[in-house]
Amino acid sequence: MAADFTLPTLFAAASAAGGKAALPALTVMVVNAALDFLAASLILIAGWTLSRWFGRWVNDILGRASHIDATLKPLLASFARYAILTITTVAVLGQFGVQTTSLIALLGAAGLALGLALQGTLSNVASGVMLLALRPFRVADKIVLSGITGTVREIGLFRSALVTDDGVYVSIPNTTIFSGIILNVSREPARRAEFTVDIDQAADIHRARETILAALASDSRVMKSPAPDVTVDSLSGSQVLLTVRAWLTNQNFGGAQSDLRIAVRETLTMGKFSPPIPIPAPAVAPWTPPAENAGQPGPPQPKAN
Repeated sequence: MAADFTLPTLFAAASAAGGKAALPALTVMVVNAALDFLAASLILIAGWTLSRWFGRWVNDILGRASHIDATLKPLLASFARYAILTITTVAVLGQFGVQTTSLIALLGAAGLALGLALQGTLSNVASGVMLLALRPFRVADKIVLSGITGTVREIGLFRSALVTDDGVYVSIPNTTIFSGIILNVSREPARRAEFTVDIDQAADIHRARETILAALASDSRVMKSPAPDVTVDSLSGSQVLLTVRAWLTNQNFGGAQSDLRIAVRETLTMGKFSPPIPIPAPAVAPWTPPAENAGQPGPPQPKAN
């Protein structure tokens, strides 16, 4: 029959047998506690190491998988790592004799206290889940958030990461993203380029429009439907301001729009459409009194008190 070394039995035996008889029991208790602590430490170290290794392994496997959305890959890798850590924590607490029902009650109370203390952090988690569910943008999309334009690198549970066009890494809380206005400039397959060009007021407006439309039609990147358009924006002073609109494919939109501006200006120059010539303001000579008033005294000045 196995000996009973539980704490109540040991303390009862120690009280009945006296101090010398309690020494072996206390020794057994210390040894058992040390063994439990050593086993719990080994389980904790092994679980922590395994969680990091397993998280990296899942991330590498998902990185090579083409059928899984890139937005979900870092989330799934993090979930695998935290699942191993959760199992490790339960095993460590079980090594010290913590019962499952007690552990659930403890986790519930700790979760409630932690939720009240970390309302802002948990709102970031909720916003991250909503971003993953609603998908206003995905990894590798180019978006505008809070005046910052960049390419999405990662959507995390707490924060999301962007990389701007000049190579700056930006980390934004998910709450700020979800509660703000999101401009996704790469979601749609086509975008409309719009810019203005000015010509002299004396130029033939109809011929200038035809010249610009011909330049747009010669570029293969300009979509035929919807058709490009040139409208008169304003007639003011010495200039005629024309607005040019053309639909382009979203791929390399910025470079295509810049090329169109250059092509339109060069075409207008070749067609003898010069920019407006500024009219200088009339020069006003300083006022001089008439000759018949020269030498006459001016109006009387008030006397000083």
